Amino acid sequence: MFKHQTVLLKETVTGLAPHDGGIYVDATFGGGGHTRELLTRFEGGRVIAFDQDQKALDNGRELLAHDESFVDPERVTLVQANFRELKQKLAELNIQSVDGVLYDLGVSSPQLDEQQRGFSYRLEAPLDMRMNQQQDLTAAIVVNEWSFQDLQRIIKRYGEERFAKPIARAIERQRAIKPIATTTELAEIIKNAIPAATRRTGGHPAKRTFQAIRIAVNDELGALQDSLDQAIEILGLHGRLSVITFQSLEDRIVKQTIKKNAEIELPQGLPVIPPEMQPELAMINRKPITPSETELEDNHRAHSAKLRIAERIKLSK
Repeated sequence: MFKHQTVLLKETVTGLAPHDGGIYVDATFGGGGHTRELLTRFEGGRVIAFDQDQKALDNGRELLAHDESFVDPERVTLVQANFRELKQKLAELNIQSVDGVLYDLGVSSPQLDEQQRGFSYRLEAPLDMRMNQQQDLTAAIVVNEWSFQDLQRIIKRYGEERFAKPIARAIERQRAIKPIATTTELAEIIKNAIPAATRRTGGHPAKRTFQAIRIAVNDELGALQDSLDQAIEILGLHGRLSVITFQSLEDRIVKQTIKKNAEIELPQGLPVIPPEMQPELAMINRKPITPSETELEDNHRAHSAKLRIAERIKLSK
């Protein structure tokens, strides 16, 4: 069963300001929590729900067919695709403009907890880490076939790991003896590459490197940037964007993308901003919304969550 405790549920859906007859996109369907909540907030209209994980969509079809908490399930269209295909897939549904897009980024609880998916450094499994099980690139290929330079680069950039070089060297040495096959084997190699004093603080020593490899396998940051640009383009006037991030690299992309479209450089001394110079977006919250103390107590995976919301205030020509 695909069970996922949705983070910042009410805040994210409220941030979209849903209205009757609207068309909304849940770019990360997952366990269906945001879509379920959305359906209770407006009448008519529809939700287009994206997920690249076949298991999430299979579960979604079961929920829509049998879970009575879903209001008007016929108003939901499930799409199996990476959200970087947002504009194309919506065009195939004859949708050129939407009233809101929401994202709940990162790895879902079922993906982390399902041992054979290989996302966890605590559970022994083959090195996989694919969100889309149909793609060819796996964590095993990254770990065993990518160059030392590429490993060091992704571990430093995507994992923000200060011991990226010794970790990449340790992986290179071990795979020269035999291929690294499992998550626990990789986690042990990483742990031994980090100084003992550092290992005693800051959580599991493999956490950052596993994050980096997962991001590389799924091209998460590239997909996010592509999708955000498309989402802003297809938002109708007063349409809104709600994005939950769980790590600094994602949040930086979201923050900078919204800021780029919400701020303009004005010539000095300009008394009035002409309409053609108005920004396309307005930030609804300048500081990110974070989970309440109650939610943090109920869901430990909510601790790093940040929600940013923006509204389209001008259409492009």
